[in-house]
Amino acid sequence: MLSFGVLGPLEISADGRNLPAPRGPKVRQILSLLLLEPSRHVNNSAILEELWGQDVPRTAVSTIRTHIYHLRRALEQSAAGLTPAGAVPDDLITTRPSGYSLCPDRVRLDSVLFLGHAREGDRLLKTGDYAAASERLRQALDVWRGAALADVTCGPVLLQHVRHLEEIRTRALEQRIEADMHLGLHRELVPELRSVVAAHPLNEWMHAQFITALHRSGRRGDALHAYQNVRKILGDELGLEPSPVLQRLQRQVLTAAPVG
Repeated sequence: MLSFGVLGPLEISADGRNLPAPRGPKVRQILSLLLLEPSRHVNNSAILEELWGQDVPRTAVSTIRTHIYHLRRALEQSAAGLTPAGAVPDDLITTRPSGYSLCPDRVRLDSVLFLGHAREGDRLLKTGDYAAASERLRQALDVWRGAALADVTCGPVLLQHVRHLEEIRTRALEQRIEADMHLGLHRELVPELRSVVAAHPLNEWMHAQFITALHRSGRRGDALHAYQNVRKILGDELGLEPSPVLQRLQRQVLTAAPVG
């Protein structure tokens, strides 16, 4: 069975071996669309929008058929020599008059694994099982190898998929940090949160966790400095003051009050 990775550079593997991915940029776009819509029919209209935007050539539909042909050939060539023979089944990509679909039972997808772990982590967090939630959310985040489809030219449709995945990734990270905070891992979280707020400078929730972790670790001065830092970022970038939550957090740090 072929395994595909979209949570990073486009990747194909089987039996632990990396296989060459298709080279043509539009073929790679079509493959990525099919991978991000497993079991769902991808209409020609979505493929047209992805590949050409508003400037669709008259021969576009026949060009798509040609790209699909090259995609099938590329996958067959990538899997050549694998055991058992027929690693690329005939019904891997199903053709219909209005578009194409990928058979999810024929492939493994890292995005499906990520979403499954993220959903389970969310469920465990809501039940208060913080240790299990942290572990499952960590597993979800570990599936990522970099920016989604990092080496694929993304048109408007793929960009929507990528942004959606990145939003779920950020939410999973927030939930894993929340679970670890409940577990009392404040000191352990400080170095990670310092990097996280640098990567997400406008995420006030992340800044609040960083300030809280510093305060609970007995680093009151660093916590106040972190508040001033986020205040400057929000002012410079958005012309805004910190949210009431952050302002209340600052007052708790100033008065050495416990932070809930």
